[in-house]
Amino acid sequence: QVSLPWSCPLARALVHEPVRKMSAELVVGGGGCLAGMLCLQGVQMLLMRRAEGGSTSAAPAGMKVPAPSPFGRHSTAPWSPLMYASPTTHLRREEPFEPIKGVSGDAALTRKAADFRMAAGMPKDLDKAAFTELLRKLIAETKFLQNNPRLGVVPEEKRACRVVMQDLAPYSTANGGPLVVEELEYKPGRSNLKVTYPGSTDRTIAFVGSHFDVVPADPESWDKDPFQLTIDGDKLYGRGTTDCLGHVALITTLLMELGKTRPSLRRSIVVLFIAGEEGGVAGIGVDECVNNGKLEEVKKGPVYWVDSADSQPCCGTSGMLSWSLKCSGRVFHSGFPQKGINSIELASECCAYMQQRFYEDFPPHPAEEAYQFSSGSNMKPTQIECAKGSLNQICPECTVSGDIRLSPFYEVEDVKKAIEQYVADLNSGDMQLLPTRGKWSKFVLGTEVMTQPGELRLGLVELKWQGDIETFRLYAGVAVTLDSEGHKALVQACRETYSVVKPFSVNGSLPLVKMMQKQGFDIQLCGFGLMSVYHGVNEYCTLTDMQKAYEVMLRVICLIESVTN
Repeated sequence: QVSLPWSCPLARALVHEPVRKMSAELVVGGGGCLAGMLCLQGVQMLLMRRAEGGSTSAAPAGMKVPAPSPFGRHSTAPWSPLMYASPTTHLRREEPFEPIKGVSGDAALTRKAADFRMAAGMPKDLDKAAFTELLRKLIAETKFLQNNPRLGVVPEEKRACRVVMQDLAPYSTANGGPLVVEELEYKPGRSNLKVTYPGSTDRTIAFVGSHFDVVPADPESWDKDPFQLTIDGDKLYGRGTTDCLGHVALITTLLMELGKTRPSLRRSIVVLFIAGEEGGVAGIGVDECVNNGKLEEVKKGPVYWVDSADSQPCCGTSGMLSWSLKCSGRVFHSGFPQKGINSIELASECCAYMQQRFYEDFPPHPAEEAYQFSSGSNMKPTQIECAKGSLNQICPECTVSGDIRLSPFYEVEDVKKAIEQYVADLNSGDMQLLPTRGKWSKFVLGTEVMTQPGELRLGLVELKWQGDIETFRLYAGVAVTLDSEGHKALVQACRETYSVVKPFSVNGSLPLVKMMQKQGFDIQLCGFGLMSVYHGVNEYCTLTDMQKAYEVMLRVICLIESVTN
């Protein structure tokens, strides 16, 4: 038995009955050699001989040549192998992959542990009272910070921004302090906040990505009030405690300590709290800050995107593209299946066709294992919707929707182009090659079937993307740079804080990170909430985790300071 990829012309040809019947002749004609069977030229010559009325050793006398098909993509005859050939793809790599260095818990920036004297005067422990009180004030605003554009829910991040600015005010330059505080508002009420603690050089350490907006919460499904902070032992309940107001409160507390103690640092500490992270809407948050040059200086140091979870270095994320596939057929009485085109069956086969080609074009990449991704790029349906009708009617229309999770080692532009080509191939000829369900199932109706004006004789597939290319670029996956000082410092700081460090990658998505990496930012990922409650009911973080998080961030600053001239 031989397994052939769909991109192989012969594999595509053999699913068609006339060609399948001739496969044995090809093997015999090739001396039983697989090379003879795989020779496309041999297939063409054999078919041309039949078309000209010639004979072969296995062909019955008087065999009729099939009538030309109006649906062929390149050929006038449906049995021509040319019709089954896919356009040349440039997505596959012909050269072997080079070995890729993987993530490691042994990474280190310095041989010695972090020296807290590099940030002299800074307390080693989190001010729990200040952190908890700030978080309480932020959670009290979450009813107005909920974000879901599809439901018409628009947040007012300015409310959270004001809370943070009030706590930082005593340490701002406006009041004689060292903190440079700048509100960045590109749409009314949708504030970002940039805070800088100046160093003596132009080098930087940046903490960005922690956001003011939250996903909506349904109070009836919670055991606690999602819009008020509830403290239960070590657990701090409320919408946004993990994602992401807990991080906002944490970093703000760090900034207040910097403002109080004023350590002499070589590097500037730059923080950007952002708007609009949960909604995926451009022109509001960090993308607009970058476009306006507000983060240009942080290209001179690591940029920690603080919106991950589980208190370990996150080394990679996946991109996401959402799609819908509308399959149209012909409605008819279910007692006469040969006279209809079953859109449900068509949708099933089209999805299988597209998935098979997707996995050939975007196979597992060696770097996915090196970065410890739990799975590689994948495409799958997640919802299905059919036209309503009677049970004794063949369904004329079916829409399947799903998503693609793309590892950061492939480009979203290539995937979008490939999927669109799959659909084009289906509509220009490949639909005739799809397997049907039994003898009476049809995706192409013969001329003996009478149709009314406007009715389809050939199934139709239409692709709709749930977003444009800019949206997909916004959510493209990222793989952090493993040999950067930022990554080494983060791994070392976590190891020193937790004793054990386990870097990981996730198949979820973060907005904007790949875009920033491509523009020259050394993006590193971390977070200190709990992945298990992200966007969930009864969301919480723990005070212990936030205490440890403060230590990790302080160690990162001290480690990088120690190697800065």
